[in-house]
Amino acid sequence: MRWQNRSTVSEFLLLGLPVRPEQQGMFFALFLGMYLTTVLGNLLIILLIRLDPRLHTPMYFFLSHLAFTDISFSSVTIPKMLMNMQTQHPSISYPECISQTYFYIFFGCVDNLLLAVMAYDRYVAICHPLRYTIIMRKELCVLLVAGSWMLSCGSALLHTLLLAQLSFCADNTISHFFCSLPILLKLSCSNTSLNEMVIYTAGAVVVICPFSGILVSYGSIGASILKVPSTRGIDKALSTCGSHLSVVSLFYGTIVALYFSPSSSNSNEKDMIASLMYTIVTPMLNPFIYSLRNRDMKGAMGKLLRREIFLPN
Repeated sequence: MRWQNRSTVSEFLLLGLPVRPEQQGMFFALFLGMYLTTVLGNLLIILLIRLDPRLHTPMYFFLSHLAFTDISFSSVTIPKMLMNMQTQHPSISYPECISQTYFYIFFGCVDNLLLAVMAYDRYVAICHPLRYTIIMRKELCVLLVAGSWMLSCGSALLHTLLLAQLSFCADNTISHFFCSLPILLKLSCSNTSLNEMVIYTAGAVVVICPFSGILVSYGSIGASILKVPSTRGIDKALSTCGSHLSVVSLFYGTIVALYFSPSSSNSNEKDMIASLMYTIVTPMLNPFIYSLRNRDMKGAMGKLLRREIFLPN
Protein backbone atom coordinates (compact mmCIF):
# COMPACT_ATOMS: atom_id res chain seq x y z
CA MET A 1 0.00 0.00 0.00
CA ARG A 2 1.35 3.43 -0.91
CA TRP A 3 0.72 5.73 2.03
CA GLN A 4 0.80 8.86 -0.13
CA ASN A 5 -2.24 7.71 -2.09
CA ARG A 6 -4.31 7.45 1.08
CA SER A 7 -3.59 10.79 2.70
CA THR A 8 -2.54 14.34 1.88
CA VAL A 9 -0.96 14.54 5.35
CA SER A 10 2.68 13.40 5.50
CA GLU A 11 3.08 13.88 9.25
CA PHE A 12 1.17 14.63 12.43
CA LEU A 13 2.04 17.01 15.26
CA LEU A 14 1.82 15.47 18.72
CA LEU A 15 0.98 18.18 21.26
CA GLY A 16 1.95 15.85 24.10
CA LEU A 17 1.18 16.37 27.75
CA PRO A 18 -0.18 19.76 28.86
CA VAL A 19 3.05 20.68 30.64
CA ARG A 20 4.50 24.19 30.95
CA PRO A 21 7.92 24.72 29.32
CA GLU A 22 9.65 25.28 32.66
CA GLN A 23 8.34 21.90 33.88
CA GLN A 24 9.52 19.92 30.85
CA GLY A 25 12.80 18.90 32.45
CA MET A 26 11.17 17.65 35.63
CA PHE A 27 8.55 15.59 33.81
CA PHE A 28 11.14 14.25 31.38
CA ALA A 29 13.27 12.95 34.27
CA LEU A 30 10.17 11.54 36.01
CA PHE A 31 8.87 9.61 32.99
CA LEU A 32 12.35 8.47 31.98
CA GLY A 33 12.87 7.03 35.47
CA MET A 34 9.47 5.34 35.39
CA TYR A 35 10.13 3.88 31.94
CA LEU A 36 13.55 2.50 32.93
CA THR A 37 12.02 1.03 36.09
CA THR A 38 9.33 -0.63 33.96
CA VAL A 39 11.84 -2.17 31.56
CA LEU A 40 14.33 -3.33 34.20
CA GLY A 41 11.66 -4.58 36.60
CA ASN A 42 9.87 -6.68 33.98
CA LEU A 43 13.16 -7.97 32.55
CA LEU A 44 14.03 -9.11 36.07
CA ILE A 45 10.72 -10.99 36.28
CA ILE A 46 11.47 -12.76 32.98
CA LEU A 47 15.04 -13.57 34.09
CA LEU A 48 13.95 -15.02 37.44
CA ILE A 49 11.30 -17.20 35.82
CA ARG A 50 13.75 -18.48 33.23
CA LEU A 51 16.57 -19.24 35.69
CA ASP A 52 14.63 -20.82 38.59
CA PRO A 53 13.21 -24.31 37.81
CA ARG A 54 10.65 -23.90 40.62
CA LEU A 55 9.00 -21.16 38.58
CA HIS A 56 8.52 -23.32 35.49
CA THR A 57 4.78 -23.61 36.08
CA PRO A 58 1.74 -22.36 34.13
CA MET A 59 1.25 -19.37 36.42
CA TYR A 60 4.78 -18.06 35.84
CA PHE A 61 4.71 -18.99 32.16
CA PHE A 62 1.78 -16.59 31.79
CA LEU A 63 3.49 -14.02 33.99
CA SER A 64 6.62 -14.02 31.80
CA HIS A 65 4.47 -13.21 28.77
CA LEU A 66 2.68 -10.47 30.72
CA ALA A 67 6.04 -8.96 31.70
CA PHE A 68 7.23 -8.98 28.08
CA THR A 69 3.94 -7.40 26.99
CA ASP A 70 4.28 -4.66 29.61
CA ILE A 71 7.76 -3.78 28.32
CA SER A 72 6.51 -3.69 24.74
CA PHE A 73 3.37 -1.72 25.61
CA SER A 74 5.39 1.02 27.32
CA SER A 75 7.99 1.07 24.55
CA VAL A 76 5.36 1.81 21.89
CA THR A 77 4.64 5.33 23.18
CA ILE A 78 6.94 6.46 26.00
CA PRO A 79 10.30 6.73 24.12
CA LYS A 80 8.63 8.82 21.39
CA MET A 81 6.98 11.00 24.04
CA LEU A 82 10.32 11.53 25.80
CA MET A 83 12.04 12.40 22.53
CA ASN A 84 9.33 14.89 21.61
CA MET A 85 9.63 16.55 25.02
CA GLN A 86 13.22 17.42 24.12
CA THR A 87 12.56 18.71 20.59
CA GLN A 88 11.04 21.88 19.26
CA HIS A 89 9.14 20.07 16.49
CA PRO A 90 7.30 17.09 18.05
CA SER A 91 6.16 15.43 14.85
CA ILE A 92 5.53 11.85 13.76
CA SER A 93 5.34 10.68 10.16
CA TYR A 94 2.14 9.20 8.77
CA PRO A 95 3.48 5.60 8.48
CA GLU A 96 4.98 5.83 11.99
CA CYS A 97 1.66 7.05 13.36
CA ILE A 98 -0.25 4.16 11.79
CA SER A 99 2.36 1.69 13.08
CA GLN A 100 2.22 3.17 16.57
CA THR A 101 -1.57 2.84 16.58
CA TYR A 102 -1.28 -0.81 15.54
CA PHE A 103 1.21 -1.79 18.24
CA TYR A 104 -0.63 0.18 20.94
CA ILE A 105 -3.86 -1.73 20.20
CA PHE A 106 -1.97 -5.01 19.78
CA PHE A 107 -0.09 -5.01 23.09
CA GLY A 108 -3.04 -3.51 24.94
CA CYS A 109 -5.23 -6.40 23.77
CA VAL A 110 -2.57 -8.98 24.66
CA ASP A 111 -2.28 -7.50 28.17
CA ASN A 112 -6.03 -7.67 28.64
CA LEU A 113 -6.36 -11.25 27.37
CA LEU A 114 -3.41 -12.50 29.42
CA LEU A 115 -5.04 -11.19 32.60
CA ALA A 116 -8.12 -13.26 31.75
CA VAL A 117 -5.98 -16.36 31.03
CA MET A 118 -4.20 -15.93 34.38
CA ALA A 119 -7.56 -15.61 36.14
CA TYR A 120 -8.63 -18.95 34.63
CA ASP A 121 -5.35 -20.49 35.82
CA ARG A 122 -6.04 -19.26 39.37
CA TYR A 123 -9.60 -20.62 39.17
CA VAL A 124 -8.32 -24.09 38.29
CA ALA A 125 -5.66 -23.93 41.03
CA ILE A 126 -8.23 -23.06 43.74
CA CYS A 127 -11.34 -24.90 42.61
CA HIS A 128 -9.75 -28.01 41.05
CA PRO A 129 -6.37 -28.41 42.79
CA LEU A 130 -6.17 -32.20 42.35
CA ARG A 131 -6.70 -31.90 38.60
CA TYR A 132 -4.59 -28.78 38.13
CA THR A 133 -1.64 -30.47 36.41
CA ILE A 134 -4.00 -32.41 34.14
CA ILE A 135 -6.10 -29.39 33.11
CA MET A 136 -3.29 -26.83 32.85
CA ARG A 137 -1.02 -29.03 30.77
CA LYS A 138 1.71 -27.49 28.64
CA GLU A 139 -0.25 -27.77 25.39
CA LEU A 140 -3.22 -25.84 26.80
CA CYS A 141 -0.98 -23.11 28.24
CA VAL A 142 0.76 -22.63 24.89
CA LEU A 143 -2.60 -22.61 23.12
CA LEU A 144 -4.04 -19.97 25.48
CA VAL A 145 -1.02 -17.69 25.06
CA ALA A 146 -0.84 -18.20 21.29
CA GLY A 147 -4.56 -17.53 21.04
CA SER A 148 -4.15 -14.27 22.99
CA TRP A 149 -1.39 -13.09 20.65
CA MET A 150 -3.22 -14.13 17.48
CA LEU A 151 -6.56 -12.61 18.51
CA SER A 152 -4.81 -9.37 19.49
CA CYS A 153 -2.92 -9.31 16.20
CA GLY A 154 -6.15 -9.77 14.25
CA SER A 155 -7.95 -7.05 16.20
CA ALA A 156 -5.11 -4.53 15.82
CA LEU A 157 -4.68 -5.35 12.15
CA LEU A 158 -8.38 -4.84 11.48
CA HIS A 159 -8.35 -1.41 13.15
CA THR A 160 -5.21 -0.19 11.39
CA LEU A 161 -6.20 -1.47 7.93
CA LEU A 162 -9.48 0.42 8.21
CA LEU A 163 -7.59 3.46 9.53
CA ALA A 164 -5.21 3.35 6.57
CA GLN A 165 -8.19 3.67 4.19
CA LEU A 166 -9.14 7.06 5.62
CA SER A 167 -8.08 10.43 4.25
CA PHE A 168 -6.59 13.22 6.37
CA CYS A 169 -6.85 16.70 4.95
CA ALA A 170 -5.86 19.95 6.62
CA ASP A 171 -5.86 19.31 10.37
CA ASN A 172 -2.87 17.20 11.45
CA THR A 173 -2.61 18.20 15.13
CA ILE A 174 -3.08 15.39 17.67
CA SER A 175 -3.83 16.64 21.18
CA HIS A 176 -2.20 13.62 22.78
CA PHE A 177 1.28 12.17 23.38
CA PHE A 178 0.79 9.36 20.86
CA CYS A 179 -1.37 8.46 17.87
CA SER A 180 -4.66 7.64 19.57
CA LEU A 181 -7.19 5.87 17.35
CA PRO A 182 -10.26 7.87 18.52
CA ILE A 183 -8.45 11.17 17.92
CA LEU A 184 -7.28 10.08 14.46
CA LEU A 185 -10.86 9.21 13.56
CA LYS A 186 -11.94 12.70 14.61
CA LEU A 187 -9.22 14.27 12.44
CA SER A 188 -10.17 12.27 9.36
CA CYS A 189 -12.20 13.93 6.61
CA SER A 190 -13.60 10.54 5.52
CA ASN A 191 -16.64 8.64 6.71
CA THR A 192 -15.58 6.81 9.90
CA SER A 193 -18.84 5.01 10.71
CA LEU A 194 -17.37 1.60 9.81
CA ASN A 195 -14.30 2.25 11.99
CA GLU A 196 -16.49 3.21 14.94
CA MET A 197 -18.66 0.13 14.51
CA VAL A 198 -15.56 -2.10 14.51
CA ILE A 199 -14.29 -0.38 17.67
CA TYR A 200 -17.49 -1.30 19.51
CA THR A 201 -17.72 -4.86 18.20
CA ALA A 202 -14.03 -5.70 18.58
CA GLY A 203 -14.03 -4.02 21.99
CA ALA A 204 -16.68 -6.45 23.16
CA VAL A 205 -14.46 -9.37 22.17
CA VAL A 206 -11.10 -8.21 23.52
CA VAL A 207 -12.22 -6.14 26.54
CA ILE A 208 -15.69 -7.08 27.79
CA CYS A 209 -15.35 -10.84 27.25
CA PRO A 210 -12.00 -11.15 29.08
CA PHE A 211 -13.23 -8.94 31.92
CA SER A 212 -16.37 -11.07 32.21
CA GLY A 213 -14.15 -14.16 32.32
CA ILE A 214 -12.15 -12.63 35.15
CA LEU A 215 -15.33 -11.86 37.11
CA VAL A 216 -16.66 -15.39 36.58
CA SER A 217 -13.34 -16.93 37.63
CA TYR A 218 -13.11 -14.94 40.84
CA GLY A 219 -16.79 -15.41 41.52
CA SER A 220 -16.26 -19.19 41.35
CA ILE A 221 -13.20 -18.89 43.59
CA GLY A 222 -15.19 -16.91 46.14
CA ALA A 223 -18.07 -19.41 46.04
CA SER A 224 -15.62 -22.29 46.49
CA ILE A 225 -14.08 -20.68 49.56
CA LEU A 226 -17.47 -19.89 51.11
CA LYS A 227 -18.56 -23.53 50.80
CA VAL A 228 -15.83 -24.56 53.23
CA PRO A 229 -14.98 -21.37 55.14
CA SER A 230 -11.67 -21.67 56.96
CA THR A 231 -8.70 -19.45 57.71
CA ARG A 232 -6.42 -21.86 55.89
CA GLY A 233 -8.58 -21.75 52.75
CA ILE A 234 -8.72 -17.96 52.74
CA ASP A 235 -4.94 -17.71 53.26
CA LYS A 236 -4.34 -20.13 50.40
CA ALA A 237 -6.63 -18.16 48.10
CA LEU A 238 -4.94 -14.87 48.98
CA SER A 239 -1.45 -16.29 48.48
CA THR A 240 -2.48 -17.83 45.17
CA CYS A 241 -4.57 -14.99 43.76
CA GLY A 242 -3.41 -11.91 45.66
CA SER A 243 -0.85 -10.63 43.16
CA HIS A 244 -3.03 -11.21 40.12
CA LEU A 245 -6.08 -9.68 41.79
CA SER A 246 -4.02 -6.58 42.65
CA VAL A 247 -2.91 -6.17 39.03
CA VAL A 248 -6.46 -6.68 37.73
CA SER A 249 -7.79 -4.12 40.23
CA LEU A 250 -5.15 -1.62 39.13
CA PHE A 251 -5.80 -2.23 35.42
CA TYR A 252 -9.59 -2.06 35.46
CA GLY A 253 -9.80 0.31 38.41
CA THR A 254 -8.37 3.01 36.19
CA ILE A 255 -11.33 2.66 33.82
CA VAL A 256 -13.83 2.86 36.66
CA ALA A 257 -12.11 5.79 38.36
CA LEU A 258 -11.74 7.87 35.20
CA TYR A 259 -14.80 7.09 33.12
CA PHE A 260 -17.50 6.26 35.66
CA SER A 261 -16.91 8.97 38.25
CA PRO A 262 -18.05 12.61 38.02
CA SER A 263 -15.25 14.91 37.00
CA SER A 264 -14.76 18.35 35.54
CA SER A 265 -12.04 17.10 33.20
CA ASN A 266 -12.90 16.75 29.54
CA SER A 267 -12.77 13.43 27.72
CA ASN A 268 -9.37 14.13 26.13
CA GLU A 269 -7.76 14.77 29.52
CA LYS A 270 -9.32 11.59 30.88
CA ASP A 271 -8.06 9.62 27.91
CA MET A 272 -4.55 11.02 28.40
CA ILE A 273 -4.53 10.13 32.11
CA ALA A 274 -5.83 6.65 31.37
CA SER A 275 -3.18 6.17 28.68
CA LEU A 276 -0.43 7.16 31.10
CA MET A 277 -1.79 4.68 33.63
CA TYR A 278 -1.91 1.84 31.10
CA THR A 279 1.38 2.52 29.35
CA ILE A 280 3.70 3.44 32.22
CA VAL A 281 2.19 3.33 35.72
CA THR A 282 0.60 -0.14 35.67
CA PRO A 283 3.50 -1.85 33.81
CA MET A 284 5.92 -0.25 36.28
CA LEU A 285 3.98 -1.44 39.36
CA ASN A 286 3.36 -5.01 38.13
CA PRO A 287 6.89 -6.29 38.92
CA PHE A 288 6.71 -4.82 42.43
CA ILE A 289 3.30 -6.38 43.03
CA TYR A 290 4.41 -9.84 41.89
CA SER A 291 7.77 -9.61 43.69
CA LEU A 292 6.56 -8.26 47.03
CA ARG A 293 3.38 -10.34 47.32
CA ASN A 294 4.78 -13.63 46.02
CA ARG A 295 6.97 -15.89 48.15
CA ASP A 296 8.22 -17.88 45.16
CA MET A 297 9.39 -14.74 43.37
CA LYS A 298 11.08 -13.42 46.51
CA GLY A 299 12.77 -16.79 46.99
CA ALA A 300 13.99 -16.82 43.38
CA MET A 301 15.32 -13.28 43.74
CA GLY A 302 17.14 -14.17 46.96
CA LYS A 303 18.64 -17.24 45.28
CA LEU A 304 19.83 -15.14 42.34
CA LEU A 305 21.39 -12.51 44.62
CA ARG A 306 23.18 -15.13 46.71
CA ARG A 307 24.53 -16.78 43.59
CA GLU A 308 25.81 -13.46 42.23
CA ILE A 309 27.40 -12.49 45.56
CA PHE A 310 29.05 -15.80 46.45
CA LEU A 311 29.79 -17.15 42.98
CA PRO A 312 33.59 -17.24 42.59
CA ASN A 313 35.07 -15.26 39.74
